[in-house]
Amino acid sequence: MIDPIALRSLVAVELHGSVGAAASALDYTPSAVSQQIKRLETQTGVRLLERQGRGVLLTEAGRTLSESARDLLAHMERLESRLHGASGETTGTVRLATFATAYRGIVVGAIGRLRDVAPGVVLRPDEIDPWDAVDAVAAGTHDLALVHNWEPLPLAIPDHLEVRDLGRDRADVLVHEDHRLAGQDGIGVGDVLDEAWASVAPGSICHQWLQKMYADVGRAPRIAHVALEFATHVALVAQGEAIALVPRLGRGPLPAGVVAVPIVDPVSERTVSLVWRRTMTDSPALAAAVAALAAEGSRDLS
Repeated sequence: MIDPIALRSLVAVELHGSVGAAASALDYTPSAVSQQIKRLETQTGVRLLERQGRGVLLTEAGRTLSESARDLLAHMERLESRLHGASGETTGTVRLATFATAYRGIVVGAIGRLRDVAPGVVLRPDEIDPWDAVDAVAAGTHDLALVHNWEPLPLAIPDHLEVRDLGRDRADVLVHEDHRLAGQDGIGVGDVLDEAWASVAPGSICHQWLQKMYADVGRAPRIAHVALEFATHVALVAQGEAIALVPRLGRGPLPAGVVAVPIVDPVSERTVSLVWRRTMTDSPALAAAVAALAAEGSRDLS
């Protein structure tokens, strides 16, 4: 009989392109994933993987099995969710993919809330960029994702996922208190055309939003510093080294010498949402996690 855990490993290898990446996504060891694939090959009597450079590719038989496995795993997940719902037991682990500022601003509080209202539910967060977080939920390596979307930049959501919008988060331009814009009630992109910016890494949604702001006026931002954490951006602003576009969610009190100036042209606003597979909608543990995250989000989002 084909092992569903091994099927999930095969699907993960197809999605991530290597045994190592699949193991990381599933929280297994690469050796465990390899053993599960070999078990599948023994059970089916066909070769499922072939080497391609340093990675692996699914054979034609592997692709056929993976396609059927996705449907089978979805049916099993739906059945499991319904059974848990019928039993009324709110227990289980919910694997959450979240972005950094929501981790600080929403997830930490939701963990405490769950401890009070649903102690049998364990929320296990991983910090993942929104695009990858949606893919992780779609592929089944995570159960739930907390994502953001800077409009009008699209965040594609597959049809088999459910979405619940929690609210909207604004971003301000942070400047040193001696900066010429520090006393303004609102600014536009035309006011900061030649400024030096602190930015997150290229390829992230926040970096793309900064690029989009400038593209609308036919320019490119002058990025002087690239740092993954907004806390580093704030520190650079405090030293007068750069200005930064930093969301309010999870930002915390600003240090002395740093001033937040609203940017109104264009308004820098993002939608914060929860995303999960439709097959898990009946899961009491998932519902408890969604409720806790939504309650925390309602305090910090407009």
